[in-house]
Amino acid sequence: MQSQESGLPLTRAAVPPAGLDPSSLSLSAPGAGQTHTWNPNGGPAFAGSESFPGLPQARRTPAARRPTKWKWKWPWEKEIVPTGERVIALNNPDMNVEFCSNFVSTSKYNVITFVPKFFKEQFSKYANVFFLFTACIQQIPGVSPTNQYTTIAPLAVVLLASAFKEIQEDLKRHHSDSELNARIAKVLDQSLSFDQRQWDEIRVGDVVRVESDEFIPADLVLISSSEPEGLCYIETSNLDGETNLKIKQASPQTSSLISPSLVGRLHGSLRSEQPNNSLYTYEGTLDLVTDAGVPKQVPLGPDQLLLRGAQLRNTPWVYGIVVFTGHETKLMRNATAAPIKRTAVEKQVNVHIIFLFGFLLALSIGSTVGASINTWFLSSQQWYLFQENTFTGRGTPYMSAFIEDILTFIILYNNLIPISLIVTTEVVRLQHAALISADLDMYYELRDTPAVVRTSSLVEDLGRVEFVFADKTGTLTRNEMVFRAASIGGVPYAEEVDEGRASGEDGREVWRTFADLQALLEGGDGSGSNADPFAASDEQDRERASSVAREFLSLLAVCHTVIPEVRDGKTHYQASSPDEAALVAGAELLGYQFHTRKPRSVFVNICGSSVEFEVLNVCEFNSSRKRMSTVVRAPDGKIKLYCKGADTVILERLATHQLYTDKTLAHLEDYATEGLRTLCIAYRDVPEAEYRQWSTIYDQAAATLTGRSEALDKAAELIERELILLGATAIEDKLQDGVPDTIHTLQMAGIKPVRFGLIAESMNLVIVNEDSASATSEFISKRLSAIRNQRSSGELEDLALIIDGKSLGFALEKDVSKSFLELALLCKAVICCRVSPLQKALVVKLVKKNQDSILLAIGDGANDVSMIQAAHVGIDSFYKNITLYMTQFWYSFFNNFSGQIAYESWTISFYNVIFTVLPPFVIGIFDQFVSARVLDRYPQLYMLGQKNVFFTKMAFWLWVANALYHSLILFGFSVIIFWGDLKQATGLDSEHWFWGTTLYLTVLLTVLGKAALISDLWTKYTVAAIPGSFVFTMIFLPLYAWIAPMLGFSTEYYGLVPRLWTDAVFYFLLLLVPMICLTRDFIWK
Repeated sequence: MQSQESGLPLTRAAVPPAGLDPSSLSLSAPGAGQTHTWNPNGGPAFAGSESFPGLPQARRTPAARRPTKWKWKWPWEKEIVPTGERVIALNNPDMNVEFCSNFVSTSKYNVITFVPKFFKEQFSKYANVFFLFTACIQQIPGVSPTNQYTTIAPLAVVLLASAFKEIQEDLKRHHSDSELNARIAKVLDQSLSFDQRQWDEIRVGDVVRVESDEFIPADLVLISSSEPEGLCYIETSNLDGETNLKIKQASPQTSSLISPSLVGRLHGSLRSEQPNNSLYTYEGTLDLVTDAGVPKQVPLGPDQLLLRGAQLRNTPWVYGIVVFTGHETKLMRNATAAPIKRTAVEKQVNVHIIFLFGFLLALSIGSTVGASINTWFLSSQQWYLFQENTFTGRGTPYMSAFIEDILTFIILYNNLIPISLIVTTEVVRLQHAALISADLDMYYELRDTPAVVRTSSLVEDLGRVEFVFADKTGTLTRNEMVFRAASIGGVPYAEEVDEGRASGEDGREVWRTFADLQALLEGGDGSGSNADPFAASDEQDRERASSVAREFLSLLAVCHTVIPEVRDGKTHYQASSPDEAALVAGAELLGYQFHTRKPRSVFVNICGSSVEFEVLNVCEFNSSRKRMSTVVRAPDGKIKLYCKGADTVILERLATHQLYTDKTLAHLEDYATEGLRTLCIAYRDVPEAEYRQWSTIYDQAAATLTGRSEALDKAAELIERELILLGATAIEDKLQDGVPDTIHTLQMAGIKPVRFGLIAESMNLVIVNEDSASATSEFISKRLSAIRNQRSSGELEDLALIIDGKSLGFALEKDVSKSFLELALLCKAVICCRVSPLQKALVVKLVKKNQDSILLAIGDGANDVSMIQAAHVGIDSFYKNITLYMTQFWYSFFNNFSGQIAYESWTISFYNVIFTVLPPFVIGIFDQFVSARVLDRYPQLYMLGQKNVFFTKMAFWLWVANALYHSLILFGFSVIIFWGDLKQATGLDSEHWFWGTTLYLTVLLTVLGKAALISDLWTKYTVAAIPGSFVFTMIFLPLYAWIAPMLGFSTEYYGLVPRLWTDAVFYFLLLLVPMICLTRDFIWK
């Protein structure tokens, strides 16, 4: 048989190792060579049906391509979940216009949605809502004591900065989407030739040709391939991270459609499940009708589905029918938008903003009451101020004036809530993310891989993690499997055996080497290194052991889906999982070399001769079955069932009176103690009559149109019984460098690792391995009670909880889960063995629901970043604003609560957005509580973050109290020195703006001095931010005060510069008052 289009020579329909003689792989022109016809029943080609008419001509006239129907969808409109089946017309594009296009967009915004989406997100933050409210009431004539633009301008700057960040990030997404949508694919047109089209032009029902190393542009149903029986090899690393090749196979009834003319003559319909996010399941049916009018249904399953984003490997080409496109593909259905996550700091800041707003409202109402009292009772005495007495009915109505006064004071004190806080925290997070990415300690030199931060939104929470969840395989390990040991017929064999086990000292069982096993298989002569380990036993024992070993190794070499590939003269195994490749390599090491796979058989080289095993059926592995079985016809003609899987599922399917169960279980425990991955190996002989009966059931299950996978599982259950245990395998998955030390450090830091699969020798084990829900509940209750009593008596010991998948299912039940969680929390490590993905998710959900703790997944690129910096950003921003604006409140007692401001309007705005903007940035980004090396040496310091020591409500209110204290000192000293209006040397009065600007600069120097005191690490950036900010202010402010009045912009500063900046009292106050304020802080520190 020849591969019809690729020209790949095959002997007896065999598939030689991929990569062998690449020069033999060539592609002929489409349709070249022999003309083929096809019919599902072996008759003439299908020419059309009443429902789906086809053209009988070999070639059709090209027609204009109708665009996909576009439907308007309102933003608030709920997505209609389709039910039933999706019916796709084959080679009839006009009937498929209702389906969505293959255009994909992962961007957050577009031109129309940017403004509403952006403002919705920004004004979900309380601070921005407050400042918008303030900016609005500032526009009311006669209400605002400040310039009407002093709030809206900084708010606009803040929003523009956020918009710039959002646009910049979204443009990258748009660019990535454009590149993806513009990729080229080959699509069969109506002239029966393949036309190049962009991915976004592909439609449901199109026939697509994908060539080797190309990415699959949409979800395709595999029709045929260049390989016999429609086989092809897929890499799904973009979908599930697995780089191992997966085998896909077209239906035998379509695999002969290997030319464009044949595929183009295929008409009928494809009934498919509706779009969903399940990557590993699929059900569909091809409905075809022959020329004779005989209907034919071709069942389709996961083996025929090629997912968008996967890559074709080691296969020259495949043909596929597009079944899902664009956002309906399984890849995009899994790429849901991440939920908005708020960090602990953000949540606390929002609470503090509410507190501060209440405080601001109280100040405003208090000031308004003060103004009313002044107006009611003192206006007659202060007749020269021409105040209107609203209490006596003259002037503005009382309630209207009262409300206007409240609004005036809200505007006056509005910056108690720092307008720059949101932008400051965002910038600090972004810079933290950049520092993590650039951290050389997190750079992996061997693979040239730096740390990658997917989101900057959660970096401060990395300092509060209490639980770490991780899978052992591929995360803590290298995912490089090596066959290390095996228990065969109750005898333990290993690649290397230490002296103690080899000699059987202390009465321990003697372990044998792989060399001993090979000697047994070869029938050694009892001398030298290849001595027969059973030479001293009777002949019957030796023969039985040899027979079991041969069956064991035959199973390893046959029961798998591995593909052999020859590179540089050496055979490499491509497998769907590294475990399978390791088992096949282990069989090869012991003399059973798998070398060729045919569609219906595999060839194994045993002792120099090639032996064929006919593969009759394969019952595939899945997460619920936890096993794989292969029904084969052995070289001696007998039918055998080979089965390998988890010990829990194999042991319960064994026949009675097993010879090796107890010894095998003991060996499994030994292997597990050493951290090896284990599988049980079993088989049975299947009588011909039983197989024929079962094969009929299996074929019916395979042809089932709905519920096919469940039907196949039930069929497998019928034959996977009465098994004979041969033994077990042990595979080593080497740990990544430094994993044990890292786990120890995490535990020292108070972090509880879950599912690490690693424990310390000093820990006492709590093993939960029960067969029923009641037994599991009883064991957990008793163990929990015992540990409580032990802890109450003062005995403390390190515990590790180990629970298997079956017991975990019982422990997660509602009435037991709380006790299970409490028991887990009393342990330093929790190991969940052989659990399903659903159980993993339920464990995380259980902890998340019942514990107010931060949970971390190892694979998320997280680093040990302290929350201290983020806490300082929030506290310092609040402190500096309260200090300044409380001086304005104290001033109200001296201006009859008139709303008169102490500082020039724009200078107030400059305070947040220019003069004090840098210190929070630098403290948040660069400051360190202790050095990274000290943290590494004393991981217990991490517990300070877990306990939230640095950003508590108490700490916040202490800072508020300190700000009140500083503001009172600053204002009091300024009033005392300027009492009666300070006379200058020129004889002129200093006047209001002279005093206000002096007070403003003393406040600025005080808050900068406070920032200097809380900085634990001084860098060049700290110098530039703290002393540099004051130097900049002393240069910028006089220039502004000189130029602005000349432009008619800020007349309050007219003539101020030569008087203020040449006055000795000004500099005296500038030095004295901040020193007095900060003396207590300095002593306290």
